[in-house]
Amino acid sequence: MSNQVIDALFKTNAIRVAPQDTPFWYTSGTLGPFYINTHFLIKDEQTASDFLKRIETYIAEDHLTMPKRLFDDFMEVYESSETFKMITDLLTSKLSEYDFDYISGGERRDYFFSMLPAHFLGKPHLSIFKDGSSVYSTSDFEDTCDSSMVDLKGKKAIHVADLITEASSYVRAWIPAIRGLGSDINVTVAIIDRHQNGRENLMALNCDMYTFAGIDKALFDRAFDSKVINKAQYDLVMSFLEDPSKYMSDFLSSHPDFISNEIRKGGKSKDRAMLAIEKGLITLNN
Repeated sequence: MSNQVIDALFKTNAIRVAPQDTPFWYTSGTLGPFYINTHFLIKDEQTASDFLKRIETYIAEDHLTMPKRLFDDFMEVYESSETFKMITDLLTSKLSEYDFDYISGGERRDYFFSMLPAHFLGKPHLSIFKDGSSVYSTSDFEDTCDSSMVDLKGKKAIHVADLITEASSYVRAWIPAIRGLGSDINVTVAIIDRHQNGRENLMALNCDMYTFAGIDKALFDRAFDSKVINKAQYDLVMSFLEDPSKYMSDFLSSHPDFISNEIRKGGKSKDRAMLAIEKGLITLNN
């Protein structure tokens, strides 16, 4: 595990630990004491959000011009952001240890970490979209074409991602897209492993993985030792890592008005609370 990466994750708020009484809602309708936005490593939250909007715009306008436009934007930030340069250089160094023909990245957040290493290693880049289609770019991103126009049979791909949770995107889209082109993939590199069976799910597809950091005790030990989080936050994270369901149940038991207050807020807070209720994760009298 890279201490450089851990420090950068907290420095850029890519990992944010909640105050004791205000946990985060996750998209699954569950509650937790921390949130992860790996793409904040580009520099900060504002820059990351701006780039997500650019990616959406570029994709909507033209799949074929998107890679070059985005690559140029990333190169500008690489020259000015110490954090993004460090992460990119670490990725490039690690990827150089593997034998492969091209690098792939999936829409949207993978692009933050897959494009520049492809360029620095002189390897082509495959941009995979959520619908399973893809475009193939030369290492300088000057030429891009639909991947169906290139013979990739027998080529070795390595996929670069922001984080791996259950590897559901790999199962659903990334690996089928690569193997559908006749290429092989047996390894992926990502910044973070959330330790939620991603490795096991990838191994079932004959794909190994390497990550620079994991959402585990060691990561939060360093955050606590560095005074990034306090003892109360640390204890909450430890209880969550030990048993996420119990963490949520204990929190709601000690905060009986939390769900009704979230519903009254409206917006995403209400949506997440209603989702949790619909899934049977909580009841209104919790």
